Amino acid sequence: MTRSAAADMPPLGLAGAYRMRWKRRRMLWRALRARRQMRKMADRTDQIPANGVLVFIVLRNEISRLPFFLQFYRRLGAAHFLVVDNGSDDGSAELLAAQPDVSVWQTAASYREARFGLDWLGWLLIRYGHGRWCLTVDADELLVYSGMEEHGLDDLTQNLEQQGRQGFGALMLDLYPKGPLGGQSYVPGQNPCDVMQWFDAGPYRAVRQQPMGNLWVQGGARERMFFQEQPERSPTLNKLPLIRWNRRYAYMNSTHSLLPPLMNALYDGPGGAEPSGILLHTKFLPEIVSKSATEKQRQQHFHTPQQFDGYYDGISGTPDLWHSGSVRYQDPEQLAALGLMTPINW
Repeated sequence: MTRSAAADMPPLGLAGAYRMRWKRRRMLWRALRARRQMRKMADRTDQIPANGVLVFIVLRNEISRLPFFLQFYRRLGAAHFLVVDNGSDDGSAELLAAQPDVSVWQTAASYREARFGLDWLGWLLIRYGHGRWCLTVDADELLVYSGMEEHGLDDLTQNLEQQGRQGFGALMLDLYPKGPLGGQSYVPGQNPCDVMQWFDAGPYRAVRQQPMGNLWVQGGARERMFFQEQPERSPTLNKLPLIRWNRRYAYMNSTHSLLPPLMNALYDGPGGAEPSGILLHTKFLPEIVSKSATEKQRQQHFHTPQQFDGYYDGISGTPDLWHSGSVRYQDPEQLAALGLMTPINW
């Protein structure tokens, strides 16, 4: 892996800092406006415990993933789930509304025009996340880290606080099955890792981007399969999912980058010195084939959606992502040994 250290970045300067400050304020203003697009379906925010990690998520039609997703993060000690449902018609919203530790907002507004849901989540983070440890993830992301069998999210955040850290970065690692996509079976509540047991241990590359100083990690299975001819367009794999939130913060591009710029130094990528985790990306469940056709039609997921039509077509062709270099997933300690994340000093 090649990467540029944060210490090598030139300073923003007064003009650059001013521009970043106004950019952050625009994002916060967008979040304040976006609250009008949401209506409460199940509001249990008055029952949020005084302590513990809050989980924030935007989703649409994820009913098959939700039982395990909720079980997984409850086992880690999540205090409450704050969910924006973007027009699900598969029963996801109803399932979530029936959960005692979930608050649900609904909106039929455009996911893309809401900065891919960040405006909606921005408001919830302002309203409920200030001063709290907040985990912002997608329904197909499972956060793992070294020592997690003995140490839940509360232990993790306490450890980070003791080290004076305000957040925890992660590499998004694509898991995939052996055999053509769509040919496996999966039942709700099942661990997705039982179906998708393989991943690419590399190569991954990372650089720091100006002017925000955010890391940009690319590589892995999706680049190998779908972006060999244009690797610069392959998915961004670095994320900052777990942050001790402040109402002045703003996510800029999913959880890939954050303002103020100093927060982006929290993650220095695979092989870096900062403690980090892995977001197991369980995108390639059997339903991915039919979902790809739907998302290609909706054109909601990318800044220039037409450029990714070939990506969706490639998935719809039910390729086999497995190759001779694939590694079978075992546990988080394996990922740390491979250098994909940096162990936590417990």
